[in-house]
Amino acid sequence: MASPRNLHALTFDVFGTCVDWRSGIAAEARRIGALTGVSADWERLADAWRALYMPSMDRVRRGELPWTNFDRLHRLSLDQVLRDVGAEGFDAAAREELTTAWERLPAWPDAAPGLTRLARRFKVATLSNGNRSQQATLIRFAGLPFERFISAEDFHHYKPDPEVYLGAASALGLSPGQVMMVAAHKADLRAAQAAGLRTAFVERPLEKGPGGGADLLPDEKAEIQASDFMDLADKLDCD
Repeated sequence: MASPRNLHALTFDVFGTCVDWRSGIAAEARRIGALTGVSADWERLADAWRALYMPSMDRVRRGELPWTNFDRLHRLSLDQVLRDVGAEGFDAAAREELTTAWERLPAWPDAAPGLTRLARRFKVATLSNGNRSQQATLIRFAGLPFERFISAEDFHHYKPDPEVYLGAASALGLSPGQVMMVAAHKADLRAAQAAGLRTAFVERPLEKGPGGGADLLPDEKAEIQASDFMDLADKLDCD
């Protein structure tokens, strides 16, 4: 077990770390497709949509787009994704409903019980690129016991910009070294470390599907490495 000194809060990446975006998006696309008579490879759609996530944020970062929140970035990329997977039969209403699928994603089975244990000792907050309204709906849907929602929208910067990590620490009334970033994505953790936060890597091997290239243990650069949130709670000596 580990008992990091002077650690007061844990901030969590959401998509992939707390919730299973791939199976959730595929299931919602399949449901909406059935209602509208459209069929396609829905897992491919989920993968293709997620693949445009970073390029969309980079357009904001470079100034090609004004600040645009998570939901609207996904809506901007959806038309291309539907063309690519041959699902252009979705009408405008179905496209808007599919965009909100990012609010209806299942939590990983260990997420809620693990967060419950962690919250007994630490402040627990999201730190997501998802916008605030989207996060609130998703966290309620997934049944996750977060005390605070912190969003890239609060700072008009997207992770991995340092403003997001530093802004989160400030919002919690803490110094960066009193906050630990928890994520299943090593690049997220490296950026958090560069901003002065502490880090915990939690493995989500099925995030991108079987053999899909999810980040895996070990992560020797992280202060703590865990197989899931229950293991993280054990390693942080939480009841």
